Amino acid sequence: MLKKYYGYAKFRGGQARVIKSILQGKDTFAIMPTGAGKSICFQIPALLFNGVTLVVSPLISLMKDQVDTLENLGIPASFINSSLSLKEVERRIEKTAAGEYKILYIAPERLEADSFLEMVKKLEVSFLAIDEAHCVSQWGHDFRPSYRRVGPFIKKLVSRPVVAAFTATATEEVQADIISLLELHHANIYMTGFDRSNLYFSVYRRVEKKNFILKYIGENKREAGIIYAATRKEVENLYDFLSKKGLAVGKYHAGLNDRERKFFQEEFLNDNLQIMVATNAFGMGIDKSNIRYVIHYNLPKNMEAYYQEAGRAGRDGEASECILLFSPQDIIIQKYLIEQTVYSPARKKSELDKLQTMADYVHTSQCLRGFILEYFGEEEFPENCHKCSNCNDQLEIVDITEEAEKTFSCIIRMGGSYGVNTVAGVLKGSSTKRLRSLGFDRLSTYGLMKERTLPEIKDLINQLIAEDYLALTGGEYPVVKLRSKAVLVLKEHQKVKGKIVTTTDPEREEDPLFERLRRLRKQIAEREKVPPYIIFPDSTLREMSRRQPLNKEAMLSIKGVGMQKLVKYGDDFMTAIKNYLQDKGE
Repeated sequence: MLKKYYGYAKFRGGQARVIKSILQGKDTFAIMPTGAGKSICFQIPALLFNGVTLVVSPLISLMKDQVDTLENLGIPASFINSSLSLKEVERRIEKTAAGEYKILYIAPERLEADSFLEMVKKLEVSFLAIDEAHCVSQWGHDFRPSYRRVGPFIKKLVSRPVVAAFTATATEEVQADIISLLELHHANIYMTGFDRSNLYFSVYRRVEKKNFILKYIGENKREAGIIYAATRKEVENLYDFLSKKGLAVGKYHAGLNDRERKFFQEEFLNDNLQIMVATNAFGMGIDKSNIRYVIHYNLPKNMEAYYQEAGRAGRDGEASECILLFSPQDIIIQKYLIEQTVYSPARKKSELDKLQTMADYVHTSQCLRGFILEYFGEEEFPENCHKCSNCNDQLEIVDITEEAEKTFSCIIRMGGSYGVNTVAGVLKGSSTKRLRSLGFDRLSTYGLMKERTLPEIKDLINQLIAEDYLALTGGEYPVVKLRSKAVLVLKEHQKVKGKIVTTTDPEREEDPLFERLRRLRKQIAEREKVPPYIIFPDSTLREMSRRQPLNKEAMLSIKGVGMQKLVKYGDDFMTAIKNYLQDKGE
């Protein structure tokens, strides 16, 4: 099935175990990072089971995208959501009952309607897959109340199907919620590992963000990318700025009407727009595999959201970049958004703690990949991955013991009851009315770092927090406290190391045959009215460019070329390769 329909000779890590569990009739819970191939894990069992498979999916765009992809592979599938009339829903159910569709995607909102349940009773449902299963948990980063209807819906079915839940990121708390609320029976749990080795992670602090983005896009003109911003206003500003520079850019946020959102999304998916500027309202379930970079213009609210959004780069396995641009204002924005949207005190504390983890991420001098993997509970993670800005840039490791000692002494003399900004102000020797009224201008630590700028001092304090020398208390107004590691520095004179970074940007080589194949793919996509990546992902085109297959057997050995696609597109691509070699005189 994998070779026939998808064109791959072997499964990616973890896929075979998940599929085997489902085919053995076991409830299954799979945590697989974006790009690890979750869809294949429920699509192949769907083809092998006798009855129909229902897939609960959160977004209309995702359903159409996946159904288009399946139909292009020769797999009969359809979807049911609010975009269809009742008559069309009934027609699709009848066709499914008659065996015309093996896979039926459904929106969670449909599950509460008794009329829909009556229709589903006509079907032999052998398997129910829940995609984006973290949406069921209020502790997840994208809680959707409609997902709470999945559990009761399963109970109402005539006979209980095999149930499998899939998500890209989930803390232990969210995992427990998913198993409980979906009532998975003695589920086999598979965590395939969170590492995405093809992604290059970078953090940039104190850069002029718009200039950075212009330069970066200029160096990656032919590549598709997403730029995430924290607010609608920021998206609009950035979209206007890039549009005026003549760039092919779209925008997406909840303030646009359905027609506008659909237009920009389809233009981006069809490679007519290279850049999408969006809030986190964009992206869940977007299967566009050739996104080469994701830039976060602002700090995301938590690591789960960041890793899922960043993970939309490089879904085809090709080298891609995940860039986070940070300024201290970002934390203020995210705290405001949490205050406006989260009302439960326990959940608010949880969200603020997660935001602090993101602040630690941007200030750590450790491996960025290792920081992410440790957060998600991986037991093994690299000290140096060679694929992040902290490991791969020109790093000068320096002794910052003296600066650390000054900071720790200052916090002690201030009574340990103030935040980062106030501590930085004292170390800088800022002459503000508030500091004088508190008597801090009379402390021996006042002005100890007067030669440094305030942003530099705040950076130092945040780095010490990220490296566990200091801690921030929870709540709306966090206070800086000393940890035991800081006490060892003061009492036992242990050394503190820090890093000074001079950034080097990874470069890509030009590949003229790949560009020719990419143009051909675009022509075919426009003819068939589907997004280009549905024809072939970039990884398949790059392998064609490298191996240059000129017969059917050689073409079938390319990853991503199955029988259906060989018949539909093989001759076109082999002709393009032949013409390229003739033009070169080979």
